[in-house]
Amino acid sequence: MIQLSVEHLTKSFDTNQVLNNLSFHVNVGEFVSILGPSGSGKSTIFNLIGGMLLPDEGSIILGGEKIDGKRGSISYMPQTPSLLPWRTILQNVLLGQELKGETDSQTARKMLQKAGLGDYENAYPHELSGGMKQRAAFIRALLSPQPIILLDEPFSALDELTRLEMQKWLLDIWSEHKPTILFVTHSIEEAIYLSDRILILSSKPAKVTQEYNVPFNRPRMEELFLDENFLACKRNIHHALKNQ
Repeated sequence: MIQLSVEHLTKSFDTNQVLNNLSFHVNVGEFVSILGPSGSGKSTIFNLIGGMLLPDEGSIILGGEKIDGKRGSISYMPQTPSLLPWRTILQNVLLGQELKGETDSQTARKMLQKAGLGDYENAYPHELSGGMKQRAAFIRALLSPQPIILLDEPFSALDELTRLEMQKWLLDIWSEHKPTILFVTHSIEEAIYLSDRILILSSKPAKVTQEYNVPFNRPRMEELFLDENFLACKRNIHHALKNQ
């Protein structure tokens, strides 16, 4: 079943056309990543889906409802955790639910415990490391009632070891709860490791030029990065990106 359908989106800023007849879909419970050249319009896509911008042409359908220009329909996690510094970690992860008028502190505490943050629920963001803040931000996104989570390069600012730990943690959480995720990254390895499908964008004005179904079974182990089939898949996607 399709959760999100992006249909023939076109968007320009003055004479600068960013998107051209962009179409794709994300199924319920699916993990889909977007890869594309720098400046290809990935942030514009998220701003359109999130209702921050209106498309010039085309439409966005979420759960059968047209959401063009409608804010609050999706859960969004940016590159930086964006935790509110005056709220505790527990209060931060409950923020999305608060805005909808209903909170579940018990579930939030269980998720913080599983993320290794159980002892930090009353701490403030400045007391946490970068990886811990990212885990808290993702729990906030997961607890929010919206039907899809948009993740915009959430691990790009982390060092390599912390990034790998966060990727493994994200897969564990996703496997348990199966949220619908649309993920933007510049890392081919990250996209292959995490995703069910990968969408390749052209250079600006962007459209989807290729789609890859990731062939590896779940659960995925760290050793997959050294697998010959993984490396072959990486080469194919790298070649596709170079030709955009």
